[in-house]
Amino acid sequence: MTIAPDVDPLALALQPPPDETPQAREARLQSEREAKKRSDLIDEELTRERNAEKKSVKSVKVLLLGQSESGKSTTLKNFQLINSPKAFKAERASWRGVVHLNVVRSIWHILNALATAEAYTSSPHLLGPDDPVYPPLTPELLALKMRLLPLRQVEMALLDRLTHGHSGIKNEMPDDEPNLAEVSINSAMPWKNAFSRIMKNLRSSVDGPEANEAPDSREARELLYACAEDMVSLWNDPTVKRVLKVHRLRLEDLAGFFLDSIERVTALSYEPTDDDILRARLKTLGVSEHQFSLKAGNMVPHNWTVYDVGGARVPYFDCMHAIILLAPLSCFDQVLAEDERVNRLEDSILLWKIIVSSPLLKDANLILFLNKCDILKAKLASGVRFGQHVTSYGDRPNDFENCSQYMKKKFAVIAKQYSPEPRAFYSYFTSVIDSQSTSNILASVQDTVIRRSLGKNQLL
Repeated sequence: MTIAPDVDPLALALQPPPDETPQAREARLQSEREAKKRSDLIDEELTRERNAEKKSVKSVKVLLLGQSESGKSTTLKNFQLINSPKAFKAERASWRGVVHLNVVRSIWHILNALATAEAYTSSPHLLGPDDPVYPPLTPELLALKMRLLPLRQVEMALLDRLTHGHSGIKNEMPDDEPNLAEVSINSAMPWKNAFSRIMKNLRSSVDGPEANEAPDSREARELLYACAEDMVSLWNDPTVKRVLKVHRLRLEDLAGFFLDSIERVTALSYEPTDDDILRARLKTLGVSEHQFSLKAGNMVPHNWTVYDVGGARVPYFDCMHAIILLAPLSCFDQVLAEDERVNRLEDSILLWKIIVSSPLLKDANLILFLNKCDILKAKLASGVRFGQHVTSYGDRPNDFENCSQYMKKKFAVIAKQYSPEPRAFYSYFTSVIDSQSTSNILASVQDTVIRRSLGKNQLL
């Protein structure tokens, strides 16, 4: 059939059949009315959603990256402390067991160094000219070492409570040898609940702190308290200090260091402070997502989604407004735990190259936290030579100002050279365990990200 040029094909298709009966016509009109009603409802719902989206708080997506022990989790804690201090305070009790586990782990590091020293000093005739020379261990120190072995019982009780009995560490080493294996917690594991219940029972009991506490937890807590004096003696022993120096181990530089506060953190009434929580070390694996409502300057609050990728090495994220990389400067003389052939500072530089060159992240604001500056200052002041480990630094002055500025320029050159297109990046010298200075830096980061990213996308 040929259709005339001046006839609308759609109108022709919608015409009723020529032989339509009155009943069929009424049914057709009723169906059309119902279809229009459904269409109008859908249009109204879409309009409401568009209006709600316009009025809603805009979302900012931030990705936290960095090698293990770079400070990602501590930065996340600072976000939590800024966003909801009351909720942060309510979780303090959950971190008590983590602090205690950190103390035991530090003691294991010392006992391991002493075991190495004992092996070297017991067979001097087997030593070569390049072997380290350890001081002899006194009988008092050896006795102290034996008295602290029951801390294994404390560790096992804490691990079982923390990992719900699935730590995988219990039978790895004999009872008379230090255990240096680090516990890893999946980000989805509700580990805080177990410790929260313990502390809730301790505070609610009218018959003393032991009344409602699980027997294994009570015994571990009391045993740790009983060992406090011996742990203090071990840490302050001059021979131990010499052994650790020969062993090239600075426990003060490790995350989760509490040996200068043993008596306080092992007290039966101990509850972690905000500073303790920021310093506490608990390795997490897997990607975790955290929601915050943060305000920058005089602008309205914005929803922030912060992604902590845990042990992930390469980011597979796009549509990020900002990337925060934590690069600890203090690790210039350290190697990766998972690969002792790789210098940790060089690894941070490699990760920075991957981030800035990634096409998926080309539109994200680049924010660099040159972290652990407090530890870097202490190392340089103690005489550790930056140029011996970063050979390109040469014989420049071995002080914080020159070393830190040198590394800042190095990261800046990489950002300029490897970015797919020209873009600014922002760098800060940080010590993320300092909550006040970190709070000020995060406030600046918030303002920068919102104004540049959301402004660029016309979301302000």
